[in-house]
Amino acid sequence: QVQLVESGGGLVQAGGSLRLSCAASGRTFYAVGWFCQAPGKEREFVAAIIWSVGSTYYADSVKGRFTLSRDNAKNTVYLQMNSLKPEDTAVYYCAGTLIALNTIELTGPGSWRYWGQGTQVTVSS
Repeated sequence: QVQLVESGGGLVQAGGSLRLSCAASGRTFYAVGWFCQAPGKEREFVAAIIWSVGSTYYADSVKGRFTLSRDNAKNTVYLQMNSLKPEDTAVYYCAGTLIALNTIELTGPGSWRYWGQGTQVTVSS
């Protein structure tokens, strides 16, 4: 059974850091991505990593602040979030795909088949 389980969300002050984890099981994913969804807004692309080669892609809004990494032994992807801003407040979802996606498809929520349950990130000002 394919499963993605997020952890690591919480409440942090602006300027602070959090590290989200996404534990993958059941299959070897082509890529793992992170999306966020704030109340009343659509789900937005945050970052993605191509598992086999480690290539990473980031939304412009998080470049220089967020960093993706993976632990092959634990089948886990980490999203290190630094210099957090109140506008980063959202539910963060981990997503997985078994098929190759191009750089445009990576940013679209509809391209991803598997989703975690989400973890809340709240950044206070």
